[in-house]
Formats: sequence, structure tokens, C-alpha cells
Amino acid sequence: MPTETCILTTKDFTILEVMRDRCLGGDDPLAPILKRKIETALVMFREDVPANVATLGSRVTFSLDGQEPCTRVLSHDRMTSPVGMFLPITTPRGLALLGLAEGQDFVLAGRDGQDERVLLQAVHYQPEAARR
Repeated sequence: MPTETCILTTKDFTILEVMRDRCLGGDDPLAPILKRKIETALVMFREDVPANVATLGSRVTFSLDGQEPCTRVLSHDRMTSPVGMFLPITTPRGLALLGLAEGQDFVLAGRDGQDERVLLQAVHYQPEAARR
């Protein structure tokens, strides 16, 4: 597996640790993604996170396997607002994007044996950068 790094705020890292602790075991599709994210995390205070990194609440544009790009807001859990606005980190794709920098990708292992490449193209808004 290639060397990978994700940049997480202290808050985002803590959320991932809690999610890992609540996993339903090895069959949980998020378990291997959480393990990779936590093991490769570079944890920073929110004021130190570069503006081109996807954090919780960031509005990002990404593509899947080179298909047409999508823009969503990374959220903590499923939202009841307009469909297609949010991408929860409780889904493999949302979790894959968390902590990536623009231009960085994350390969998800598919259940059917086909890998899926999630590429972060742009971070349009990041709450931490907006606070500065």
C-alpha cells in the first residue's frame, strides 16, 4: 500500500476515533477506512490546517473514477436537508474525502473486487479557513 497521509483537525480525529470504537466489527465497511485514516493522520489544531484540506463542514468538489465531478458538504451524519447537498462521513466516500488535500486521492476497496478512486478536486469552503 502506498504511503498516504491525511490531515485532520483534533476534532475530526476524535470523531474518527469514536466512530472506530463504535464499529460493528470487521464486517463494517467503514472499519478499514477508519483504520487507514487514523494510522496515517497528521493531526493539527484547526488554525493550522491548510485551506486546501477537506475538513468536516467543508464544501468540496470530487470525482469518482474520473467521472463527472460532484460538489457536496462533508457532514457528520445523514442530514435531512435537500438531497445531494451533503455527503456524510458515515459513508465510505465521505470518510475517504475527509483529511485529503486538493489533488489527493483515496482508493476504496469495493465489495465486488473493483476498487473505486475518490479524487478531491477542490475545497471551495473550509470552516477553519473561514474563521481566520
